[in-house]
Amino acid sequence: MNLTYYGHSCFLLEAGGSKVLFDPFIRPNPLAKDVDVDSIEADFILLSHGHGDHVADVEEIGKRTGAELVGMYEVLAWFEAKGLKADTKMNLGGTVQLPFGTVQMVAAAHSSSMPDGSYGGLAAGFVVKAEGKTFYFAGDTALTYDMKLIGERHTLDFAILPVGDHFTMGVDDALVAADWTGASKVIGMHFDTFPPLAVNHDEAKAKATAAGKELLLLAVGETISF
Repeated sequence: MNLTYYGHSCFLLEAGGSKVLFDPFIRPNPLAKDVDVDSIEADFILLSHGHGDHVADVEEIGKRTGAELVGMYEVLAWFEAKGLKADTKMNLGGTVQLPFGTVQMVAAAHSSSMPDGSYGGLAAGFVVKAEGKTFYFAGDTALTYDMKLIGERHTLDFAILPVGDHFTMGVDDALVAADWTGASKVIGMHFDTFPPLAVNHDEAKAKATAAGKELLLLAVGETISF
């Protein structure tokens, strides 16, 4: 299993013979200016909610690759109207079986609207199981007690959590979320993209170490393997 970071909350998971892209926001992200969007392949695109900083490149990549979208019903219906493949419409609590593994949609505490201001349903996260690994992609969220349910129901190999604060939880709450979900390894997202999301990397990693966690703040374009 390989995981590549494309900035903000965008990751490419390579697992089970599939390429799974999460929340593509690349072209408008100045920190991702060196990423060749045209070379990104995807079999599936998982969308946590409808905000522009999570869906900006969905139409371009989805149409070029023919990727199947996976996400909240209203978000997928919006893209379906634009001609994208969007049969895997979900809602909170649901689980789907895909060629690479299973995806369960879980609650996130955040707003959601589409780039044109239309209703985007509820924001969400995902628990993904693939190649014998289980991880939690939290999406944009505040710290919420629902995260305890993830720790009770799943044994996580790692969690991908927002750490940038301001619009989501920050590092301190993300470390609590790691405790509640049972994740000892945290991959940060939703940080540094805009000035309000700037994170002191050394300080954040020191806090994680003190809490008995490993915090990874990947560079844009960096790939790690599990």
